[in-house]
Amino acid sequence: MDTQTLEEIGLTHAEIKVYLALLGFGTATAGPILDKTGLHNSVVHTTLNRLIEKGLVSFIKEGKRNHYQAANPKHILTFLDDKKERVQEIIPELLAKQQTAKEKPEVITFRGVRGVKELLYELLEAGGNKQYTLGSTEKAFLLPGTWWESYHKKRAAKGIKAKIIFNESLKYWKAETKYKKAEIRYTKKGFEPLTEIIIRNDKVGIIIWTEKPMGVLFHNKALADSYEKHFQLIWNQAK
Repeated sequence: MDTQTLEEIGLTHAEIKVYLALLGFGTATAGPILDKTGLHNSVVHTTLNRLIEKGLVSFIKEGKRNHYQAANPKHILTFLDDKKERVQEIIPELLAKQQTAKEKPEVITFRGVRGVKELLYELLEAGGNKQYTLGSTEKAFLLPGTWWESYHKKRAAKGIKAKIIFNESLKYWKAETKYKKAEIRYTKKGFEPLTEIIIRNDKVGIIIWTEKPMGVLFHNKALADSYEKHFQLIWNQAK
């Protein structure tokens, strides 16, 4: 089982191992969990307590022994909702603190799939009502197709119109039928760079779709204007 999603929502490696073991057991004492996970005794007990606090594990006491049970996996959504509510409460304070910064970065780098997602979300909040994307490649499906559909749904909901130039290899994806408020064109066959450029308002994001992707976000109006002109030239040549 690919546990990356569970890691991305904040569960530790030990928490994932213990939770998955309990799902398989149904109900178990600490002993079988120790054997199944290979974790140290103190780590298992600490992890069980953390999972109980998160509402992902429950237990009943029989004599001197606790019998643990994994919560319904659907409760993970409740766990996420609780985290989201807590974060939303402190967002105004965090934004206020950010605004007091004496120097604001013009260039930010991102690494890995999670980092690229953060870059894309930054662009989603960049203001303006137009987005230009150049060089979308099949390698971009390091992020699942469902994630891209959800992302562009959020873009459209913000009233942002998109012009996207896909590489030829992505014609099968038929983004024109999946993305609202978007015009799609394609480059000629054989032109398949690994880089993707996204222009939003006064920001430019460049993503390099290697095995471990990385991205760079530029906050510079002159650069964004320059890239937009470059995009329009290629847009007029694409079909």
